[in-house]
Amino acid sequence: MITAVDHVQLAAPPASEDALRALYVNVLGLTELPTPPALAARGGCWFGTGPVQLHLGIEEDFRAARKAHPGLRVTGIDAYAARLAEHGAPVEWDDNLPGHRRFHSQDPVGNRLEFLEPVTG
Repeated sequence: MITAVDHVQLAAPPASEDALRALYVNVLGLTELPTPPALAARGGCWFGTGPVQLHLGIEEDFRAARKAHPGLRVTGIDAYAARLAEHGAPVEWDDNLPGHRRFHSQDPVGNRLEFLEPVTG
């Protein structure tokens, strides 16, 4: 029986860790998590908040995920959109998911990210 999603893995090009930290920690407010030493040697970085974890692994022949993406449920979606826009990330609102406000953006290496907040009331 599957009980939870442990993490989502995205790929990133070599030497992109500082740019990834700038977005995931400084803009989105995630915490960088320690990567186990045997895996840290491969490069990349792990981020999390509460039970949510995003792992970004280095891939030599990197191609950004433009369709596949993590869907990040947030509170205060307008603040996330504003912070991303202030840092030069695209913010593309999409009203096609009933019961939610949502937008898509990209991380510094081009991976697609979805942000969504349920509409209450």
